[in-house]
Amino acid sequence: MLQTHDRYGQRRDEVEFHPAWHHLMRLAVEHGIHSRPWSRPRPGAHVARAALAMLASENEAGHICPISMTYAAVPVLSQNDRVADEWKALIFSTTYDPAFRPAPEKQGALIGMAMTEKQGGSDVRGNSTRAEPASDGAYVLNGHKWFCSAPMSDAFLVLAQAPRGPSCFLLPRWTPDGKRNAFHLQRLKPKLGNRSNASSEVEFHGAWARLIGEEGRGVKTIMEMVHHTRLDCVIGSAALMRRAVVEAAHHARYRHAFGHALIRQPLMRNVLADLVLESDAATMLAMRLARAFDEGDRAFARLAVAAGKFWVSKRAAPLVAEALECLGGNGFVEHSMMPRLYREAPLNSIWEGSGNVMALDVLRAILKEPETLERVLAEIRIAHDARVERFVANVHADLAESGARRTAERLALALEASLLARFGPPAIADAFCASRLDGDWGHTFGSLPGGCDIDSVIANCGLELP
Repeated sequence: MLQTHDRYGQRRDEVEFHPAWHHLMRLAVEHGIHSRPWSRPRPGAHVARAALAMLASENEAGHICPISMTYAAVPVLSQNDRVADEWKALIFSTTYDPAFRPAPEKQGALIGMAMTEKQGGSDVRGNSTRAEPASDGAYVLNGHKWFCSAPMSDAFLVLAQAPRGPSCFLLPRWTPDGKRNAFHLQRLKPKLGNRSNASSEVEFHGAWARLIGEEGRGVKTIMEMVHHTRLDCVIGSAALMRRAVVEAAHHARYRHAFGHALIRQPLMRNVLADLVLESDAATMLAMRLARAFDEGDRAFARLAVAAGKFWVSKRAAPLVAEALECLGGNGFVEHSMMPRLYREAPLNSIWEGSGNVMALDVLRAILKEPETLERVLAEIRIAHDARVERFVANVHADLAESGARRTAERLALALEASLLARFGPPAIADAFCASRLDGDWGHTFGSLPGGCDIDSVIANCGLELP
């Protein structure tokens, strides 16, 4: 619930949450999902953190938003040594402290983000929020943000127009002298899904902020954060898929119709197997992308994260819809969790770049940094699989803007197929390649071609036949 003013009419600008929200946030922070790779750097830290984030997202996706932004903010804050020194210890803390008071008085802190404006949207260079230098070396911000994620965070990375152009700033909820910053919440967004997480419209009326990175280079600076949150979009979508498949498979295991359990019905088995393929491929790709962050493989991550975010986040909505249908009418009522998954499913395809933005980013990476494509193709070819080789043989031939979606889709599918061929059970890899790469697949889930080992694919769910 948004509380804009107190009983005396003074600005309050606070959001009150259900106690369950704080419980989930406490669990996430205590397990370091918000900072583990930075606070405890070690081989595989990003992969371990990705696994934890996926489990948390399967449970409840909304609270992962501030956790994700805090994780992604660290490399940006590191570009200002003074700011990093002040904030890193609080960010690295595994104590969740929801109190609304100055950060130095707290046991832990979280970071949000505010980039989008009404007139700008994805074109953040069109933002109109102004930043004027102040006498203390900081800046004063005036303007609005159409979307501010997790407004009860302790500070926010914000884009604003400084004298030299768009710049990145850290805007805390409290000023250094212990006063509430001029950060005013206008309303909470009545969103389709992600209802547990508050998203707001905010206005800055002389808000105090610190410059991060170079003035005029704000878009490039904040894109480091966006790069990491796009990874979390892939992880979050894979988590939604997995939870939806588990719900559908569990229902089919115990629901009887026409004399048999649903999971024994041939057509239902085809549907479930198809859903398993999509979910396994998404999970495999999400973990591989996380490993690229561990290895510092920027050429691979630059392109693969964009392609993976485009494809995996788009596959979540149709997969969840099909999984819901497996439950029939039971899946369409709020007593089931399927409506919550269904409402949540489109989010990651919009957050941090919708479909066209991501496809064009894939194209931009290939054209401006050709080494990114060669690195991704080298990764794909490690599988030494003729089916995958054929699928990407002509990926260089369609690099026009109008074909950007096809290019992104092809690269993501090839990466998934290569990973399954290398690390997945043969039945999974064979069925995935036969359906997704060879063209012998319908336009809906449940149209796997003949010859696929559906029994082995379904057994991958860990379900035994009744």
